Amino acid sequence: MKWMSNYGVLIAFFLLFGISAYFQGEYFLKPDNLRNIVNQNVPVGIMAVGMTFVIITGGIDLAGGSLIALVGALGLTFMNKQISGGGSEGMAAILGSALIVVLGGLAGAVQGTLIAFGRITPFVATLVGMVAFRSMTVVLANAGEVRSLSKDVWPDVGIGGIPIPFIKDTQGNPIVLYYGILAFIGVILAGSFILNKTRYGRYAIAVGANERASHYSAVPVNRVKVLTYTLSGICVGIGAIFLSGKMNSVASGSQGMNFELDAIAAVVIGGTSLRGGHGRIWGTVIGVLLMGIITNMIVLMGISSHFQGAVKGAVILLAVLLQREQRDV
Repeated sequence: MKWMSNYGVLIAFFLLFGISAYFQGEYFLKPDNLRNIVNQNVPVGIMAVGMTFVIITGGIDLAGGSLIALVGALGLTFMNKQISGGGSEGMAAILGSALIVVLGGLAGAVQGTLIAFGRITPFVATLVGMVAFRSMTVVLANAGEVRSLSKDVWPDVGIGGIPIPFIKDTQGNPIVLYYGILAFIGVILAGSFILNKTRYGRYAIAVGANERASHYSAVPVNRVKVLTYTLSGICVGIGAIFLSGKMNSVASGSQGMNFELDAIAAVVIGGTSLRGGHGRIWGTVIGVLLMGIITNMIVLMGISSHFQGAVKGAVILLAVLLQREQRDV
């Protein structure tokens, strides 16, 4: 069953893709629908890349959904002040984006420090972060929303892109490859390089496989943990840029809600072991797309969206059972 554990997610992806193409091909295979499946999952997908490193090291991050709202709200607040002060939208957007990514990394570093040096379990540390970050966002927005004052530049971050001249949408216009999708691809490539080609990547796998042995082998375990959660926070920040850009606002109570669970689900479905020590970026990406196809199938088939959670739960359970079978072999 080793091949099923290694390539089961890929088989499931092509199986679901084929089923959707067969029964809903008229709509499912349209270029704009396929593009939208990816684009709708860009924030979760970028978060999931960072989550892969966290789970590989044997940790968990429950704060991502709340953090994506907090850093987005702080970034928009800063950008609005720049625009109100007479600054250009372009420069305000650049500074706001940089602040969002930096704040995401800092929040991740704080959580990583609590886990590594404070000896707090990842579940508790990030659960506290989940509650605290959401509360801070609600206070910042007065329980409402933070809306961008940028009329052109920031919305273009979320819904703008590069036209592909030879691929047309349903209206006959060139398909636009959104900036968020391009960023997602960039994060995937960077994540794959870091995991497979750097010393940190090897250390992360070693720490997840056996933390005590890694310590005795002179691996800087605490430093690896802090860097891992910092990397996860940076990914959350990148996702926040495109999520807030798409909405041109941040809803304090709902933005990013349960995103961390979707990211964890994608990582697990993709074959990364919850026990740590093993993982792959490409599997996580397939997991993200697999959940996107499931959601798309439910919408196209006219099934109530309330069933999405049940279907995703069943898929996650199956993925975990496959991992258990592999461990038992």
